[in-house]
Amino acid sequence: MRFLLDDGQREFARTLDTLLTAADTPATARAWAAGDHAPGRALWTRLAAAGVFALAVPETYEGLGPLPVELAVAFTELGRHAAPGPLVETVAAAALLDRLGDKTAAAAWLPRLAAGEATASLCVPDLTGPYALDADIADAVLVADGDTVRLAATAGPVQPSADPARRLARPAGGTVLARGPEAAAATGYAAEVAALATAAQSLGLGRALLDRTVAYARQRTQFGVPIGSFQAVQHRLADTLLALEFAQPLLYEAALTLAAHGTAPREIAAAKVTAGEAAHSAARTALQLHGAVGYTEELDLSLWIRKARPLRDAWGSPASCRARVLAPWPTGAAPVPQQGGAA
Repeated sequence: MRFLLDDGQREFARTLDTLLTAADTPATARAWAAGDHAPGRALWTRLAAAGVFALAVPETYEGLGPLPVELAVAFTELGRHAAPGPLVETVAAAALLDRLGDKTAAAAWLPRLAAGEATASLCVPDLTGPYALDADIADAVLVADGDTVRLAATAGPVQPSADPARRLARPAGGTVLARGPEAAAATGYAAEVAALATAAQSLGLGRALLDRTVAYARQRTQFGVPIGSFQAVQHRLADTLLALEFAQPLLYEAALTLAAHGTAPREIAAAKVTAGEAAHSAARTALQLHGAVGYTEELDLSLWIRKARPLRDAWGSPASCRARVLAPWPTGAAPVPQQGGAA
């Protein structure tokens, strides 16, 4: 299997990179953390115009998807630029509504989510605990608990997070949208989409941290030479690069498998834990090599560093992802080697 993006996917990534660079995402993230959502909502509208949210919505409801590979491409760029907001949760909520079996709810929300006219958050207590990201500003907050899915009535009070731009709230009450095996299956699929998007965010985050740290190592001098000339620094940066390079094909494999089979629990778990650990390692490297300046909130680097740990644990902790990868295969369900194909 070849994990290479085609020309259209690469151009999509370049377009998003240009859009996010022009949007000044560090300033947007700082405003979001301070409770000013206007810049974030303006960015949301531009992302929707680029088709980001439509990738998780089927054509029946005015979307483009589901397109897992393109979602992975998009969320890698969103992670690279530290874009704030319930981005993952919105596409996961769209995936949930699409498979829920409630056509009324799907028709009411999916076109609006695809167009960027509404935001959504999603709480799956088994994975996220009782909290939903940015539930206080989301237009729809879905809670999927066991085999029951409901539309929450209230977001609840906002809780602090290690990342100031990740605002957590505990949704309560609401209306039951679906209950039973179909709802449970829809929740499982939405959780896979969320984990895939979070893995892509982590990969992009790690690459941004590495790029910034390499640039700093080239300009920061000690003993009259750039610190990047020191072998110990080079080895640390090389280890970080290798971890990120190893995570990328796992991410594309997971996206391809999800696109082909509609489920990819092991592949997504492998991508999630690998990308999350790589990003966390990149954050530690960035903090160490920047020295004391790396601890300051005034430096934009802090926006990336403080996301690494929450993203590593969101939508599947490292321990739970490893357990899923290592779980025995069901009888008769051994993986079949795949050949050919390209992304």
